[in-house]
Amino acid sequence: MTPPHGHGDTAEHDRADLLPPGCQVGGWVVTELIGSGGWSSVYAARPADGPPGGTGEARTGRSSGPSDVALKIMPTAGLAPRQARRIVESARREVELGRRAGHPRLIGLRESFVLASPDRPSLEGAIVLVMERAAGSLRELVDTGVPEADRARLIAGICEGLSHLHRSGWVHADLKPENVLLGGDGSVKLSDFGLATELTGTHGYAPPMGTLDYLPPERWRAPLGELGVRVRPTADIWALGILIHEVFASGASPFPGATPMARGAAVQEYGEGRAPLRMDHAVPPFWRALIADCLAPTHAARAPHTAESLLARITAEQQTPGAGRLRGRARAAVLATALCGVAGATLYSDAVRASSPAQSGRTGATVGTVRVFNAERGCQDRVDRDRQCSLGLAIDPAQPYTAENVVPTRVWHGDVLTADCELPDGQPIIDEEDLRSTHWFRVHLPPGSTPPAAWLPAVRTRERPALPECPHPTAVR
Repeated sequence: MTPPHGHGDTAEHDRADLLPPGCQVGGWVVTELIGSGGWSSVYAARPADGPPGGTGEARTGRSSGPSDVALKIMPTAGLAPRQARRIVESARREVELGRRAGHPRLIGLRESFVLASPDRPSLEGAIVLVMERAAGSLRELVDTGVPEADRARLIAGICEGLSHLHRSGWVHADLKPENVLLGGDGSVKLSDFGLATELTGTHGYAPPMGTLDYLPPERWRAPLGELGVRVRPTADIWALGILIHEVFASGASPFPGATPMARGAAVQEYGEGRAPLRMDHAVPPFWRALIADCLAPTHAARAPHTAESLLARITAEQQTPGAGRLRGRARAAVLATALCGVAGATLYSDAVRASSPAQSGRTGATVGTVRVFNAERGCQDRVDRDRQCSLGLAIDPAQPYTAENVVPTRVWHGDVLTADCELPDGQPIIDEEDLRSTHWFRVHLPPGSTPPAAWLPAVRTRERPALPECPHPTAVR
């Protein structure tokens, strides 16, 4: 458990008044401390055998359920009025969401009450939330290494929880591995709804708090109004992208920096189009594409990628025979953003720019030129031919656009290629701007390349030369 953080990434107050094992709180007996933060402490607890003693309470009614629970205790004694109101509002959000948006992928709230504690004045008036007990958190798994076989299942579970939250009209607003809890059976449950925001239309308002490493670019510039800062479901989608990257990259963020503030500065540079998105090479192509969609730099660009649509893509990928190969619409988007990381790729030779019709081996054939277009704004102004900004050319445009169907030669934004024909009905491809096309251009590769030609999807150029239709079969090998 971690406290909510502001833009300084520090808690405002330290409430380290810890309870010893055996202490009774309401109808529960503390067994151990799970975690303590700036605003609350969480304890494992079991039902008291007899009537409460020592510590009294004003209860809202105890519910039945599994014997082990987690007690989240949020003290208010001694706080300034503004701080106390923040604690009360945070608890209200958790209770309200627990009452109205229950789901197997959300941690269950069993009861809540206000503590009357004459023998512990520091706990007098503390708010107690009684929640179902989890076996651990995703953060613990990330720190030790998430088993490869569990990654897709865990991420899908998070998407299920987010999808339900968003459909119910809520934004989590503090999604991170610490707030993804795991049951003893490995089930996923989202938790810590102290910053959860109820939507009124397309957005809601939340306190200017959160965990810096998971804030989207627009949040860093969001004005603070009377109701707080504006929050929308796309903020959760951004945090999901960071979380997925951490799962595959051993906890590493896709944004460089030694501190949360430094990483936040990198996020803002990316959001303003002054830096590309760089992912760890350990992230597989399918997940690179998913992360790229989650980490689209603006709210508008992320909006089409809902938790529900992301879950559908993951489910389809896992149901595909030989999961890991990319097919269909979700897989088609991959090469638009992520095949730049294919191992063993070679730099595209400047000889291609000067290629001539004679290279086709077809005397008198009609040829044209196409200039490569990369929709990633961060890659459009680069001149260093960074491999992460490179794009792949297909071997066969009628087959799924996967890493296995890409030639070793790479191209970059602005490269001019010679094309001799086009195919109007190849594999459908969708780029980062959701432009869809089934058109492909057959382009020539430098002399000596194997194969001698390859295929560029039409969404990767803004030029449409008048070319004859390519004959079938379409593969060039």
